[in-house]
Amino acid sequence: MNFINKILISALAVIITAYFLSGVTLGNNQFFQSDSIELNKFVTALLVAIVLAFLNTILKPIITILSFPITILTFGLFLLVINTVIVLLASKLVEGFVISGFWTAFWFSVLLSIVNSILEWFGKDKEKDDNK
Repeated sequence: MNFINKILISALAVIITAYFLSGVTLGNNQFFQSDSIELNKFVTALLVAIVLAFLNTILKPIITILSFPITILTFGLFLLVINTVIVLLASKLVEGFVISGFWTAFWFSVLLSIVNSILEWFGKDKEKDDNK
């Protein structure tokens, strides 16, 4: 799966996850203004997916290395806290993506991982069918 497909799948996962959590809001952002609310939400979700991909690529490995002893002591559960902090940071960086608190960000990161995995699984099945 190429990078653009992964970003589009992640944007769809952000929309689906935000729909199920009441403390998450997708709305207007500074880069795109339209009369269509759905289009505004999609563009905001696309920006969130890009920012999350960037933060997970650049920042997450550094934080994971620095917190390695805590991660070992908590049997890896501290990685959930790291994911939550990254989601909270993304909500500060992307205007129009609002998360009401730590626990909402925690559940958003957990559900986002699950939804993203399911959507990528469906995408890989489609790729296998296309290659036959």
